[in-house]
Amino acid sequence: ENYPEALAAYQQALALSRTLGTRLTEGKILAGIGKLYDSQNQSELAITFFKQSVNVREGIRKDLKVLPIEQQQSFTNTFAQDYRRLADLLLQKDRVLEALRVLDLLKVQELEDYLSNLLGNYNTVDGITELTEEQEILKGIQPIIDQAIALDQELSELETIVTDKRTQTQQQRIIQLRKNQAQLRKDFQDSLKSPEVKASLAQLRETTEAENLDLKNYDRRLREQLQQLEQDAVMFYPLVLDDRLELVLVTPDAPPIHRTVKANRKNVERAIDNFRQTVGNGSNNYKIYVEQLYEWLIKPIEADLAKANAKTIIYAPDGKLRYIPLGALYDGEQWLIERLRVNQITALSLTSLDNKPTPQLDVFAAAVTKEHRIEIGDKQHEFPALAFTKPEVEGLAETFPNTKLFIDKQFHEDTIYQMNDYSIVHLATHAVFEKTKQDSFILFGDGSHVTVDEVEQWNFPNVDLVVLSACQTGLGGELGDGKEILGFGYLMQNAGADAAIASLWSVDDKGTQVLMNKFYEVLKQGNVTKAEALRQAQIALITKVEYGLEHPFYWAPFILIGNGL
Repeated sequence: ENYPEALAAYQQALALSRTLGTRLTEGKILAGIGKLYDSQNQSELAITFFKQSVNVREGIRKDLKVLPIEQQQSFTNTFAQDYRRLADLLLQKDRVLEALRVLDLLKVQELEDYLSNLLGNYNTVDGITELTEEQEILKGIQPIIDQAIALDQELSELETIVTDKRTQTQQQRIIQLRKNQAQLRKDFQDSLKSPEVKASLAQLRETTEAENLDLKNYDRRLREQLQQLEQDAVMFYPLVLDDRLELVLVTPDAPPIHRTVKANRKNVERAIDNFRQTVGNGSNNYKIYVEQLYEWLIKPIEADLAKANAKTIIYAPDGKLRYIPLGALYDGEQWLIERLRVNQITALSLTSLDNKPTPQLDVFAAAVTKEHRIEIGDKQHEFPALAFTKPEVEGLAETFPNTKLFIDKQFHEDTIYQMNDYSIVHLATHAVFEKTKQDSFILFGDGSHVTVDEVEQWNFPNVDLVVLSACQTGLGGELGDGKEILGFGYLMQNAGADAAIASLWSVDDKGTQVLMNKFYEVLKQGNVTKAEALRQAQIALITKVEYGLEHPFYWAPFILIGNGL
């Protein structure tokens, strides 16, 4: 009911933020205008202003390195929800390519929330394409904003003069400027109701994404990336919303596919929680939950996967979906991993999918075998001995003669600087990645540890793969929204590795040894991708009853993040 007043206040605040050059505030105000139009069911206008907000923020990310640290930190607070709402509105309008771009930028923003100070790159700096009609709408209000900026500057200078020191001319000018301010607020509202804006909105409803050159190029690049992989790959982006699931699938030979599923956030997250609880306690009741998740996530795109002849899913999970391995979804007869390779990505814009691995496999293999107790902040962590980590890395050394072992005290902070001499870094140690990076760390064999802040400084551009066959990788205690999993994958990629393998729950020591030995045995054969080697290792545990490791507790938690080649 206070819509006109709210819009007037936003217009004045927008002009002021541009006068002062505070882009962070400008981004927030633009999102506020988007939310205001969203509340009035004016979706196209809401999308226009949300896009502007996203593009301002992506521009800031590019320049984060030159901002004061307090501004860098404030950039990370609450922006992800605005990206999420923009993707939601775009999908409601079936504007799939634009939504896909926003979903990818959302992953980057969530990484920013977890890690802070995440710089953009050439893939993120352009933000989201503004359609011609959206540009026309914004062009129409720009003269009003420009007038408001000039007016605010003059008024601010006059208002610095103490009241009883002002001349009559100055006082009259202040009154006139304030009247002009009120008129500009009305002009701003009127401009967004004008026949020109209405015509642009009508055209916007009729315009297809295929008519926009930037979006056509984006679509072409996505398809080319998939084709060049030669892995029969598709990209899969689910979005969990309060009232539904949105599924976006990119295939090599067709425009992106969009499916809406009637499954609300509460039910999806309950199924994830229930699966993790039942699989963790060895119960056999877990199947009802992964069958339900299969119905929601895979069944709606099953025909699309078949039509694309998909053999690999490049998967960018959303929220709590990061806590469940896609390969562990069950169709009633077999696990998804038995049919398809899966590799997870942090964000497409941050991932080099087509880097080929080094032919020569040299391995840095570290193992922690003894129990340790350490204190992080005000938390005490007690880690049990790991009886099978030593045989795990010794088996690795038998498979790959070019392996150097670091057992217990031999594995310490200084050994980090040897990692770049190897193509594979295998760490059989405890690690904890929790909801905040301050509580996340990797344990060394001498009892010391490295925090996520310190991991951000790692640099090993020669490494193809980092494996953390650890007990609590990817997750601490209570579930958050999975940013820590996203964060671990990104940190390894940012350090130079093409891919990482981590686990989604506390893993069985013996089961890990068997799975890892099988993984490396397959990888050694050559002409096999990392994603396929992990798939075959998991299938071996599922099908070889003599192992006694067919329960998903043993084989399912391991995920490959990054380049699956």
